[in-house]
Amino acid sequence: MLLANVEGSVVATMKDAHVAGRKLLLVRPQFVDDRNPARFRAGRETLVAVDTVGAGVGEMVVICQGSPARLAPDLMNAPVDAVVMGIVDVVDMLGQQCYSSKT
Repeated sequence: MLLANVEGSVVATMKDAHVAGRKLLLVRPQFVDDRNPARFRAGRETLVAVDTVGAGVGEMVVICQGSPARLAPDLMNAPVDAVVMGIVDVVDMLGQQCYSSKT
């Protein structure tokens, strides 16, 4: 599992029947900054992830990648590599709050 920021959405009018009707989001993984563990640094790559929780642009989410992503409801036979499986409220690191959806 990874933390990621939702940076946008992807519209595909033609897609595999197993993901028809599913929202696709463009997400960028977030990593704890080595120099300042109270902050995140953005990953270099973006991913397209199937949204299973109703996330939106600007939110921090939890994503799952690889074959475990297909364990999300109704995605068992889908050609999916990444799934948004949670919307983050708060992240605490080393006893310090480094993210809150309220701010």
